[in-house]
Amino acid sequence: MRRILLKLSGEALAGSKKTGFDEETVRGVAAQIKELVDDGVQVGIVIGGGNFWRGRSSENIDRTKADQIGMLATIMNCIYVSEICRSMGMATSVLTPFECGSFTKLFSKDRANKYFSKGTVVFFAGGTGHPYFSTDTGVVLRAVEVDADVILLAKAVDGVYDGDPRSNPDAKKYDEVSIDEVIEKNLQVVDMTASILARDNKMPMWVFGLNEENSIVNAVKGEFNGTKVTV
Repeated sequence: MRRILLKLSGEALAGSKKTGFDEETVRGVAAQIKELVDDGVQVGIVIGGGNFWRGRSSENIDRTKADQIGMLATIMNCIYVSEICRSMGMATSVLTPFECGSFTKLFSKDRANKYFSKGTVVFFAGGTGHPYFSTDTGVVLRAVEVDADVILLAKAVDGVYDGDPRSNPDAKKYDEVSIDEVIEKNLQVVDMTASILARDNKMPMWVFGLNEENSIVNAVKGEFNGTKVTV
């Protein structure tokens, strides 16, 4: 693979703590990212904000404002993981769709491509910059914009199932499933807006468990144990 876009859940970064950061977990992820970068793979990263806030966490806050808090949570996550990556010898940059003072740089495709060409790990924070759009939509949008080869969805569950494996022990895992079937059956790989965007732009997605040993590197190098969502 030449260029990948990795989506990490905020909850995954928190490890067993559920909120905030678990540095051991993050360093484990960063070590895998470094291995890919050292092999010449261009890596973009989107991180959810669920370890701090979800846009619909409170019914007492205006949805637009709640989503804005969620966008800021993703920026905090990207800055943190970016700094962990830097401490391990990688060059990084955090791009956002709106100005954040000197904390980040404003996203543009040209700027992202410039960083990729230099081997920089590029973090796409702040979602789409608009309320009512999830980080799922944000990751597909950025993947399409920067011509990524594939989206890697590192989740708590190790693939796509026909039901929730946490509550249904008989749920069956797909080795491969088309994006049309994902949409038709509402399999919730990503939300519906993101699914349609991926389908219309022929962007494949690979879903796997982040907690499996070396799962990110294995996915890129062909030792994949999750579900391939084809287009």
